[in-house]
Amino acid sequence: MNTVALAVTDGMLHFELSVAHEVFGSAPDDVTVPWYDLAVCGSDAVRFGRFRLEPDHALDRLPHFGTVIVPGWADVDEDPPAGLVDAVRAAHEAGARVASLCTGAFVLAAAGLLDGRRATTHWAHTRALADRYPRVEVDPDVLYVDNGSVLTSAGKAAAMDLCLHLVRLDHGSAVANAVARRLVVPPHRDGGQAQFVTTPVPAPDNHPLAALLPWVLERLDQPLTVEDLARQAGMSSRHLGRHFRAVTGTTPLQWLLTQRIRRAQELLETTDAGVDTIAAATGMGTATTLRRHFNRTLGVPPDTYRRTFSAHPARL
Repeated sequence: MNTVALAVTDGMLHFELSVAHEVFGSAPDDVTVPWYDLAVCGSDAVRFGRFRLEPDHALDRLPHFGTVIVPGWADVDEDPPAGLVDAVRAAHEAGARVASLCTGAFVLAAAGLLDGRRATTHWAHTRALADRYPRVEVDPDVLYVDNGSVLTSAGKAAAMDLCLHLVRLDHGSAVANAVARRLVVPPHRDGGQAQFVTTPVPAPDNHPLAALLPWVLERLDQPLTVEDLARQAGMSSRHLGRHFRAVTGTTPLQWLLTQRIRRAQELLETTDAGVDTIAAATGMGTATTLRRHFNRTLGVPPDTYRRTFSAHPARL
């Protein structure tokens, strides 16, 4: 998957295109793994907004890339260009992993790649996507959806989340975190997290959970419960749940599980500790529990993850 093509045409959204270019275009200085070969594929010169872009290759080169990224499509009231749709379909048929950012999902839907699959796009356009393509199972509430060879994201910041998710799949959590540090963005948000919350995003130190979240991260080796978190925060469990939904977009237990899995990923990549030791360090209790949650969350068992993303010898 280390060859990436941005499939572009007139009317693309420049923010999403720039996000993909930033993530896949160059590796952080402290990353030594072979990085992506990135190219832009389009028909002739492409205009988006006030900008003009000269593609590296024509659209018919898309099937030669391992990953194809389709940025946001500006005019969702119009059908996307047939040449773009055909080229994206041909790339997928040739084995490419195809991902859309924001309204790029309309291109994937027109190509038939979302038929019978769950997908998302910017929340303002989910109804239009569902109405126009009734065979697509549109989920309006999530940041991104990973169907393996076909992925879709919501708008703007969620495009960054999906791009970092792809890096994490290809190179592991530590490398994805390094990319996030370079771009000064959060290292990981689950695809199932809500697209938006009902209150404005608070400043990092100006919300009801500002003291609680670091406290939890320092105690991931302990068997914390929602009641423990509520007691530490000085509020009821129900009140805590409302604050978690407003600040993180998810529940206390789901957030806590996500942090435990992230810590396990880091330990698998950066240490040679066995699964029993990592289970204890992440509060999972037993290796069996860690393996179950890890496999369910990431789709692979810990030993496979370590073999893929770590140079440390396995002690599993």
